[in-house]
Parts: sequence; C-alpha cells; structure tokens
Amino acid sequence: MRDYLLTLCVTAAVTYLLTGPVRKFAIATGAMPEIRARDVHREPTPRLGGIAMFFGLCTGLLVADHLQNLSSVFELSNEPRALLSGAALIWLIGVLDDKFELDALIKLGAQMISAGVMVAQGLTILWLPIPGVGVVSLTPGQGTLLTVALVVVTINAVNFVDGLDGLAAGMVCIAAAAFFLYAYRLWYGYTIEAAAPATLFTAILMGMCLGFLPHNMHPARIFMGDSGSMLIGLILAASAISITGQVDPDVLKIFEGSTREATHAALPVFIPLVLPLTIIAIPMADLVLAIVRRTWKGQSPFAADRGHLHHRLLEIGHSHSRAVLIMYFWSALIAFGTLAYSVHSASMWIVLGITVLSAIGLVLLLLPRFTPRAPRWAQAVVPPRYRRRKPAPVPEGVGPDLTEERVPVPAGLHGATAIGNRERFTDRRKAGTPS
Repeated sequence: MRDYLLTLCVTAAVTYLLTGPVRKFAIATGAMPEIRARDVHREPTPRLGGIAMFFGLCTGLLVADHLQNLSSVFELSNEPRALLSGAALIWLIGVLDDKFELDALIKLGAQMISAGVMVAQGLTILWLPIPGVGVVSLTPGQGTLLTVALVVVTINAVNFVDGLDGLAAGMVCIAAAAFFLYAYRLWYGYTIEAAAPATLFTAILMGMCLGFLPHNMHPARIFMGDSGSMLIGLILAASAISITGQVDPDVLKIFEGSTREATHAALPVFIPLVLPLTIIAIPMADLVLAIVRRTWKGQSPFAADRGHLHHRLLEIGHSHSRAVLIMYFWSALIAFGTLAYSVHSASMWIVLGITVLSAIGLVLLLLPRFTPRAPRWAQAVVPPRYRRRKPAPVPEGVGPDLTEERVPVPAGLHGATAIGNRERFTDRRKAGTPS
C-alpha cells in the first residue's frame, strides 16, 4: 500500500505542477475555442489539460517501475506497456481535437484503433464469469470485439459527462477509488498477482484526477478537453479489462462444488468484476439518453445539445457547484455501495444504508434552492457558505454617490482575461472618492 500511495502522490504532484505551464501554453497557442450554445462557462477558457495528465501517467508508470514491490508488474505482465501505447494514441488525437476540432467519426475511429493496440499487446478479455452459468471462455474474436466495445463506451461516457467544472475528473476519481479498493483486496487479500496491474492503473488514475482537480474546480482556469477526458476514460476501461478478463475466478478458491453452483454462490464476489460499469452508471445513462434523444429528433448521435443530466440540474435551479456535488454523491453511492455489498452481501445494514442515502439524494434533487444553515453553536467550524449571515453595517457618511458600479470586462485577444485573476469585473468609482 505504501508503494501505491507513493505512486499516487507523485502522479498527483506532477499533474498539478504541470497544469499551470500547460495552461499558459494553451493560451499562447490559441487553444481557447469560442463559447458555444451548450457551454455553461461565460469566458473563454483554455483546454489541453490532458497534456499535464498524460505526463502524470508517464511519471506514475516510471516511478512504479523503479519500486521494489511494483516492478514485478512490469516484469510479469505486458499490460502497462499496452496501456501506455493505447493512451499515447488516444491522447494525441485528443490534443489535435482540442486545437483543431476533429470530426466525431475520426475520434471514434481513433478510439477503436487505441483499443486494438491494447488488444494486440495482450490487454484483452479472455473469459467472463456469468452467474448461474459459470466461467465462459471467449474466442479471440469475441474477446477483441468485447474489449473494443467496452473501451469505446467508457471513453464516450466519460466524455459526455465532461460538461461542468470538475465533474468528469471528480467522478472518475471516485470510480477509481472504489475500483482500487476492490483490486487491492484481490491482490493482497487473495494473493492474486493478475490483479496487480489493475491496482496500479487505478492508483495512477486517482493521482491524475486529484492533481488536475484544483485547477478545474469552479470557476475552472483550464479544461481537460478531449485529450484528458478520453485519456482517463481509456485508463478506467483498461483497469476493468485487466481485472475482468485476466483474473481467473477459479483462483479465488472460496467455495466448493460444481462450476455452476460455485459461480452462483460467489455472486457478491463477481459483482465488482463489472464494477467499472456500475461506477460510471450515471455517465452511461447520460450517454444512452443522449443517443435516444438525438435520434428521436432526427439528429446525429454525435450532435451536441444541452440535454445532459448536468444541464438539467442547472435548469431546475441547482447552482454550478451544487450540481457537481450531487453528481459526486450519486457516483459515490453506486460505486461504494456495490463495493460494500460485494464484501458483506448478507448484511442488511448495507442495504438499509444505501436506501437511506438514496432518499437523502432524492431530497437534494427536489430542493434545488434549499441551502442548509448550521446552528449557532457550529458557526465556527462550518464553511462560510453555511453560516448565518449578518447584515453588514452601513458606515456613516456613505451615500448613493459612493455606490460601487461593476462593469464587465470583455475578453481580449485569445481570451486574455483568462490569464489574470478570475474576477471578470473591475471597480469604477467616481474621482475623488476614497479607495
């Protein structure tokens, strides 16, 4: 665990430190597209945040290769090299898209080629545990098709949810944390060496997201762009493929009996094998609804609109930050609820806790303008937004002549206002008034 935490921290530090220079590079190269009708931000913001995330990935793999307890992952498996090859290709296409706006079909083809590169190097699904049936071996053709489909769906699900500041990075970080705990449990608890690559991938993925989030929280100073969203989607899919298709369920040896009975009895253990599909359940639902909505209107499935789940949260009255936190809440509930059920499936407390938290989530959805206030005795320990505000006293001698006027500053060449402070307004007072 110490080596995994060291890899995570180094990846997060490199990503965080590189994001600032990458932001200046994006502004200098003009990678700041005009604000579109579906966008929720109000001033041009640079993209290309995926550059810093990719170098964080490379650094994390390099550090892990030189650690004593993790170097065996690179010696016994070709999966880290397969991941890096596919990630480099999808990242390059994403960088070109952030700058030149590539066609959607070109990006789709690049996603399939990246998945094919990983399959060619051994990162593919070999078998599937199906409850009630047993372990089903897949032919090379079936494994390739299933691997490519999983990679493409996961990448686009993450890409679709990347619509609010900090939303995609935060949700993927939550997903990676839940999946890391499960993979580490298989690797350390059951001594399954085949689970080590997935554990490493998810640790690095958490570091990439945590290092980028401080720059991407509302109001965001830089966006990850397709170079980042497609990259983290591919890493999440690669983690799922590694542990689902490479770990033989028979090596768990936690039950006896026929294969059919054993698989059915081990249903709670097999649930997290499809955990990546559950932890991106919300982005996946958003993806399916978007395809149905657009095809119903006679549009292309790749046509952009403002009908995503996060857009609907804003329309019903939630603030930007509140909408992001609600999406975080549901992602964590689904991911960690599934993880907890896989560990203690017979515990009714887990089911009861998930039910109660779901009810709380529904209340938060139905009360978009409700802002809780802490009691007076807790005013000093809660964030300022939840404190009871007192009306500010009016100084003597202050009249209407000293009223502050806030005038918006238009964006300059290449969105020059994004270089300085986040404040988009300047103070203009009458001459002779005190500052």
